[in-house]
Amino acid sequence: MPDLFDYLTWRGDLSMEQVPLGPVDALILTTLCYVRFHGLVPEGPQGAVCLGQAAKEFLNLPKEERERRVRSRSDEELVTKLMHSDRFAPLELSGYVDRLEADSEMQFSALTVGLGRQGTFVAFRGTDNTLVGWKEDFNMSFQDAVSAQWTARDYLERCAGWFPGRLMVGGHSKGGNLAVFSAAMCRPQVRARVRAVYNHDGPGFTRLVMGSEGYQQLMGRVHTFVPQSSVVGMLLEHQEPYIVVKSRQIGIFQHDPYSWEVLGGDFIRLEGVSEGSRMIDQTVKNWVAGLSPQERGEFVDAVYELLQNTDADKMSEVMQPKNLLSVLRAFQKEDLGTQRLVAEALGQLVKAAIQTGRELKKAGA
Repeated sequence: MPDLFDYLTWRGDLSMEQVPLGPVDALILTTLCYVRFHGLVPEGPQGAVCLGQAAKEFLNLPKEERERRVRSRSDEELVTKLMHSDRFAPLELSGYVDRLEADSEMQFSALTVGLGRQGTFVAFRGTDNTLVGWKEDFNMSFQDAVSAQWTARDYLERCAGWFPGRLMVGGHSKGGNLAVFSAAMCRPQVRARVRAVYNHDGPGFTRLVMGSEGYQQLMGRVHTFVPQSSVVGMLLEHQEPYIVVKSRQIGIFQHDPYSWEVLGGDFIRLEGVSEGSRMIDQTVKNWVAGLSPQERGEFVDAVYELLQNTDADKMSEVMQPKNLLSVLRAFQKEDLGTQRLVAEALGQLVKAAIQTGRELKKAGA
């Protein structure tokens, strides 16, 4: 079951000049964007640092510091592999941005990668483990656009002013959504320079965004990849076709880019997503359709307020027993209107799941 690391071993000795950037390269760069490079990569276009040098400086940090800057050990392993890769080590990194703003409910990070004569790759980070980041994701269900999307648009336009020539844009998870949004909503002269957008299992958009002239113009250049049991990538709406990738994981864990299987210079492709993925996708769509935008917003705000009553700053901390107990206690103290709102929304989710099951059963009959 070859993966990103096997690809680096297989093709790591061939420069981007010899073999141009492909879909697996794009996933590697968007995954690299999860690493926190503050202090190692400049925030602007000046003083760009080679990926190999940035990786070396990162790996020289104390162990505790390195662990704070990555999501998992796989991220650190990726940095090590890239440092020794003739294909990736010479690439120039700049424009590193990492913002977490609780007041505006925005989590945003981006990185610019110089590809030499091929142009510039703009990578957007997906959702991190923070409560703010997840709250912003849920905001997408009832807002036409969120802060990170407009910030991504502005960032892409800034990069277009910094670097001439061709642009490629990509991201994993929410980063894929930001990549598509930024290229669709930027100025026409910038969009004309975008040669490809790589959306790796990123959620879709509202109909307002999909109906925009920029989105319609861009669709033919968007390359969307989802694993066979995709959950995140099937959320909201898509018009662009998507490619289904084989993953060695199961269920929602297939969202992990390190689980995607590779063959040669491409992913192992499948004919379609699994029945479970279709079930979750339709259930969420039925649920959302049963709630007005105002009801969705009130539900998301209520749940977020409950989570803020804990000591958790990260989603992974929410599941700790003491924090779950705090959520329960906070819920019991809420007014009856809020309690009814949350209960009714969750009840609608159960009804949507039952409705979806009946629809799929009828379709298969």
